[in-house]
Amino acid sequence: MSSTYGECLKLSIFGQSHGAAIGMVLDGIPAGLPVDTNALQAFLSRRAPGNGEYATPRKEADQVEFLSGLADGFTCGAPIAAVIRNTNTRSQDYASLRDIPRPGHADYTAQIKYGGYQDVAGGGHFSGRLTAPLCIAGGLCKQWLSLQGIRIGAHIASVAGKEDLPFDALSPELDAVAEDFPVLSPKAGNEMRKAIAAAKADGDSVGGIVECAAVGVPAGLGDPIFGGMESRLAQILYGIPAVKSVEFGIGQRAAACKGSECNDPFSIHSGKIVTVTNHAGGILGGITSGMPLLLRCAVKPTPSIAKLQRSVSLSKMEEVSLKVTGRHDPCIVPRAVPVVEAAAAIAIFDAFLADRREIRR
Repeated sequence: MSSTYGECLKLSIFGQSHGAAIGMVLDGIPAGLPVDTNALQAFLSRRAPGNGEYATPRKEADQVEFLSGLADGFTCGAPIAAVIRNTNTRSQDYASLRDIPRPGHADYTAQIKYGGYQDVAGGGHFSGRLTAPLCIAGGLCKQWLSLQGIRIGAHIASVAGKEDLPFDALSPELDAVAEDFPVLSPKAGNEMRKAIAAAKADGDSVGGIVECAAVGVPAGLGDPIFGGMESRLAQILYGIPAVKSVEFGIGQRAAACKGSECNDPFSIHSGKIVTVTNHAGGILGGITSGMPLLLRCAVKPTPSIAKLQRSVSLSKMEEVSLKVTGRHDPCIVPRAVPVVEAAAAIAIFDAFLADRREIRR
């Protein structure tokens, strides 16, 4: 099913952008795992709309409400169900989109697939709003991974071509990422803010790249061919609506390297096998190597912009001009940072559970 992910854990996401609520069901989680709801809420607040100078003005508290699966602060073995109530919707802003699709959105393809029965308000089930329940599941998985010494963090690698410092591939500095605007270099962050402000003033939007790292990931997670860690991660990362490409390690740069330049030589450090470099991004043959796991996601510009755009009237079968109304981010990259962390955490925790299942056999 398209709204379900996972091998050992099963994550289902439901709801529409302007519906009564959005939510998730997370099944297959062992009993007895602790849940810090305050830490989870703080994580959700990093993604929530209306926070920050360049976010959509739609204000939502994104207060998580657990319906099942927890008892006295621990998982109880039952499916974990949680919802976030939608409280600030303006569905009238989207009334015309059933006939005149927005360029860059799923309005047209949804009309073809669902024959007009789809919910168009706020993008319906295609909306980035559905990344909020993804962050519920991912925030929980981040907590449980931390119990195993696995930490996950991300930062804005670039916005509109303005680049931040990259993570150190051998020792990513997760704690060095700024909290208010998630970058490593304050100077780069200022340049990004200027680019976002300029796009907003021009009625336009900009995209960028999110770099994510997981440290403490043990060697041996993932399976060859279709169950590799790249495949597991890519599947859920592409579930983030704005993600257009995913790469691991040095990614596309490997195509221009010689083997002698791309290979990561093995070494022994403090009695542990490591690699001298980490061009592979911590994955070899679909299986984690024990080195930091590194990936990057390209996030496209917000397609809902104030500029006049060309579209068509589906009922009249003629070309028309469209001016999008509503409340939209001039750049969604800052809010995508915790979403990428959440997606990575879910994939890694699922692989961790699968590995423990194989050991038990």
